[in-house]
Amino acid sequence: MDCVFCSIITGEIPGAIVLDEPDFVAFLDVRPLFKGHTLLVPRTHVETLLDLPTELRDGLLEATQRLARAVVDGLGAQGSFVAMNNVVSQSVPHLHQHVVPRTKGDGLRGFFWPRTRYDDGEAEEYAARLRVALGAGEAST
Repeated sequence: MDCVFCSIITGEIPGAIVLDEPDFVAFLDVRPLFKGHTLLVPRTHVETLLDLPTELRDGLLEATQRLARAVVDGLGAQGSFVAMNNVVSQSVPHLHQHVVPRTKGDGLRGFFWPRTRYDDGEAEEYAARLRVALGAGEAST
């Protein structure tokens, strides 16, 4: 299997890891809507929400809640946008929950989503701030 998210999970491809737990991993999107845009994925390769095993369903929502709180507490966002695509518009066929920091007047409208990029070292700075907000400290994988 050739899945970029599975490669990030195993460390074959570097990623700015925000959350690393037995069932889920979260990392920064490399083309974020806003800096701090995080992707939460099951550690096990699951393609869509319809394929998600029942025993992971509640954990996915719980981890999403914690990430939504972390973008507020760690990044100073006023709220968050949480979304998931299934097949259509799913750029990587591995289930992923988007948690995007939002601030009133940030320019995100409808489904026009301009992307940005991180400057050198900036992704790790954002990941560290989110880890601290999650209570995971400065350690990264």
